[in-house]
Amino acid sequence: MNKKVLVGLAGALLSVSLVACGDKTVAVTNGGKITESQYYSSMKNTSNGKQVLQQMILDKVLNKEYGDKVSQSEVNAQYNQYKAQYGSEFETLLEQQGLTTSSFKNQLKSNLLLKAAVKANISYSTAALKKQFKSYQPKVTVNEILVSDKKTAEKVISELKDGKKFSDLAKKYSTDTSNKNKGGRVAAFDNTDTSIDSAFRKAAYKLSNGEYTKTPVKTQYGYQVIQMVNHPKKGSYTDHINDLKDQIATSKLNDSTTLKNVVSKVLKNGGVEIKDKDLQNILSSYLTDSSSSSKK
Repeated sequence: MNKKVLVGLAGALLSVSLVACGDKTVAVTNGGKITESQYYSSMKNTSNGKQVLQQMILDKVLNKEYGDKVSQSEVNAQYNQYKAQYGSEFETLLEQQGLTTSSFKNQLKSNLLLKAAVKANISYSTAALKKQFKSYQPKVTVNEILVSDKKTAEKVISELKDGKKFSDLAKKYSTDTSNKNKGGRVAAFDNTDTSIDSAFRKAAYKLSNGEYTKTPVKTQYGYQVIQMVNHPKKGSYTDHINDLKDQIATSKLNDSTTLKNVVSKVLKNGGVEIKDKDLQNILSSYLTDSSSSSKK
């Protein structure tokens, strides 16, 4: 529904791949060959190469400590959600961002591992949880029809009032190719989901089950008509402690200070040793004690 750049790594590091160091030939030219060791020596001193190694180290440590908190099925579920959201544009978006199915799933896993680390290393006071509950809304499921102008949106609403089916009108009018043939179905979202336009979220949460918006909703993508499929009751504070913790942890992923503190703690407990003397200080901003020293 909402077109935005595919998810990037939530942390301050970078998620790509780095070849192993060795004598295997990477490329051959009429001026000679380039080996893995030559490629490594050249790349390791670049800012991008250093970021790659930082991320590889962090991923190793996070996976050791929190790997049991992130299942492959969870990674696949997020992947499929993005795939459904972007529809026929998904493969093109991956290609534009230099991603493959495998590398994108690795990014998603890195995000989930980092979130698990944040969740385990921040405190949740009763006051903070209750404050979060004030704005908390459970996940809702909606259908939507996206059109380019207000007049068309009003026509859609008029036909809904005349008894036409929402799914039929989605196929007929919606410009959102990711879901128009699925009744306009949008993946479930809650009040903190930043991939959903804020005006869309606000309008959706006003609807009861079966209701649709009686006036067009202006968003950054055009004009949308929204139908509520499932709007659970909010329930009580004690019903949603885990959800509230999850929302707080998610918000902390955007806080650079919290993120750096968590990453530093994880790396310090990760037995990290930098063997290459040229890269000895690569984690100096995260490791401030002897754990970052090289062992030669």
